[in-house]
Amino acid sequence: MNVIRVATRGSLLALTQTGWVVDRLREANPDLTFETQTFKTVGDMVLDRALSQIGDKGLFTKELEAALLDGRADLAVHSLKDLPSELPDGLVLGCVAEREDPRDVVITRDGTAFADLPAGARVGTSSLRRVAQLRAQRPDLEYVPIRGNVDTRLRKLSEGQVDALVMAAAGLHRAGFGDRITEYLDPEFCLPAPGQGALGIEIRADDARIGQVVSRIHHMPTALEVMAERAILARLEGGCQVPIGAYAVFDGGLLQVEGLIASTDGSRVIRYAAEGDAGRARSLGAEVADWLLEHGGREILDAARG
Repeated sequence: MNVIRVATRGSLLALTQTGWVVDRLREANPDLTFETQTFKTVGDMVLDRALSQIGDKGLFTKELEAALLDGRADLAVHSLKDLPSELPDGLVLGCVAEREDPRDVVITRDGTAFADLPAGARVGTSSLRRVAQLRAQRPDLEYVPIRGNVDTRLRKLSEGQVDALVMAAAGLHRAGFGDRITEYLDPEFCLPAPGQGALGIEIRADDARIGQVVSRIHHMPTALEVMAERAILARLEGGCQVPIGAYAVFDGGLLQVEGLIASTDGSRVIRYAAEGDAGRARSLGAEVADWLLEHGGREILDAARG
């Protein structure tokens, strides 16, 4: 059978990202036909609460994974920052595509930089990770939970519901809104989420044929970076309830890995970085996570879990 069924969420960004992946797969597998199937996840349906309040992992992935497991789909395309560090039995990460810009960005209506926003300005973001880091540097701003598609959030900014947005650069680039970006935030200022900017293809563990199909667009440098970042997430057992950041850079066979854990109010932000051979990606990530746990991270996690 030459038709490969691709599972994706139905949002503008998800469809755009999946379209990009499918184009790469078609180029690498010209004898195959790829058919996209859309699914609505819990994260897509519950829009009146922040992700941290829904209290579940896999908010944007479970329905796609169910389609894989019961045979309705052959592969699923995910934003890796949404994919939990532990996958369901029977599923594996078959491929990591080349990464887009992993940084966070600020968007304002009039081009005002984050540092120049007036006290009391309303900053919209759906991420506790971003709020904790930004609040540590600008506690005088009001941070407002904001959810929805990329275009929906931009519309809310234009309507004056918020004065600024903080979002992922990758999503804006892929959705064609890169020209709206006011300012890119250096990772030293705001460490990205684990896997931010990278797309992963999830497949059934026993499906060697699909594994071979997707392996043709696998990008090893990105995969090594993401492996280290997801190792930090796994060791910290972080979901949406704790601000956790991770960022790795592959450079000439070496991997530079930095991790962060913070209190939700930004009063404590703990960071640590390590460097080593890229072949040690997973252990480097675990090393960073262990340092964070030993230097205050465990107390932050315990407090978040009540």
